[in-house]
Amino acid sequence: MQELRLRQQMTLAPRLQQSVKLLQMSALEFTTAVELALASNPFLEEVDEQAPDPAGGIEPVPSLEPPSGPPAEPAAANAAETPAEPPATPEYAGDYPTAPRSDGEDHDLGQWASAPVSMREKLSLELGNYRLEPRDRLLAEFIIDSLDEDGYLRTPLAELCGSLSQDFAPPPEEEEWLTALRLVQQLDAPGLAARDLPECLALQLEAAPGINPPIRALALRIVREHIDRLAKNDAAGLRRALNCADDALREACALIRNLDPKPGRRYDAQAPAYVVPDVFVDKWRSRWRVVPNRGAMPQARLHQVYADLFRRARLDDRSPMAQELQEARWLVRNVEQRYTTIQRVAEAIVKRQQTFFEYGEVALRPLMLKEVADDLDMHESTVSRATTGKYMVTPRGVFEFRHFFSRELPTDSGGTCSAAAVRALIKELIEAEDPAMPLSDVALAQQLAANGIVLARRTVSKYRGQLRLPPAELRREH
Repeated sequence: MQELRLRQQMTLAPRLQQSVKLLQMSALEFTTAVELALASNPFLEEVDEQAPDPAGGIEPVPSLEPPSGPPAEPAAANAAETPAEPPATPEYAGDYPTAPRSDGEDHDLGQWASAPVSMREKLSLELGNYRLEPRDRLLAEFIIDSLDEDGYLRTPLAELCGSLSQDFAPPPEEEEWLTALRLVQQLDAPGLAARDLPECLALQLEAAPGINPPIRALALRIVREHIDRLAKNDAAGLRRALNCADDALREACALIRNLDPKPGRRYDAQAPAYVVPDVFVDKWRSRWRVVPNRGAMPQARLHQVYADLFRRARLDDRSPMAQELQEARWLVRNVEQRYTTIQRVAEAIVKRQQTFFEYGEVALRPLMLKEVADDLDMHESTVSRATTGKYMVTPRGVFEFRHFFSRELPTDSGGTCSAAAVRALIKELIEAEDPAMPLSDVALAQQLAANGIVLARRTVSKYRGQLRLPPAELRREH
């Protein structure tokens, strides 16, 4: 019996697929992709950086030093310029430092090493890609903040409900917490936000691709029902309890032993990786500007001689060479579109975070992907791709674009400040404390409240822990 079904399915055209793929690449991945295209497509040629580009190319910016003179691309630089005065206000009730950090001319190669992203920062950034109601987002953020260093949620959901019930109307029910928990468990590495070891391993088994379904089901039964027998290497007991074949049991046990019982630790183990920045940010004539780092990446253009020869030959438009010519044109356009998109997003970030560039981390204002997407008339997913794995060199160091997106916290004056700014304030307070009488978390909360930022002691403790600063009793000098 034959059955006819109609189904709607959206697919991207090849050029759009290439555009999306290039945009989400890091600078190193992008360089590799362009070099591969230059080596394999006869209709592409690399632009000679020493000679003028007859096709109207742009002189690249030196790749290892920030620009020190007028921008090489006047039109783009003018568009990138933003007012030196802070936009609105980050709405932090305290005072900013009176003296910005000095911008020296000496640059250490060590600044090109990217700092590893913490587990909580990574999950919060991933959460920013979801459209959520404020209530749902806050629940998910609270779960992320409650994870321990191994990536587990050790606090029972019932206690989470009790600690936040006064901040919600009505108080969150257990089903709401479970929904938020399932969302967090889908972010980044599988196994995070598990409540115990069996759940952690089960989440990883469910997310792992390419596993034989019967073996996956057997492994799930082992971690959920017989994890103690597995820990004791009780193969005979497992075989009796599961009534399975020896080969299947060995395969399932081997699969489980390859899982990560502490997925949160992988973030601490990240070695610093050297990065190629996508843009430079500096101050030129009292204005902050963004200049693309084209000189660090290969420049591709259409090989006009070969393209003219092909047109004169009048070959079939469906021939392999015609396809290569089309792909060459797509690559040239999509490469330029990648530069344009990344620069526009960088300019939008700089425009909103000028106080950060002037005063540092304490002046980082709340910013969401949607805010930039709405301003640039882009989809949030496009902004997400243009900020992931993209770096900017600034007078304050090298930062991933995502560093400038931070959740919003209310103040008692009715304004807002960013969670990153609050962490920076806590760090400043601890660094300025008397070593003989260090500030407790209650005292830190009181000092923050004096500056208009009202946080519970528990939240202050979490932010202090995220900064890897010990509690007061361990900071006291005897």
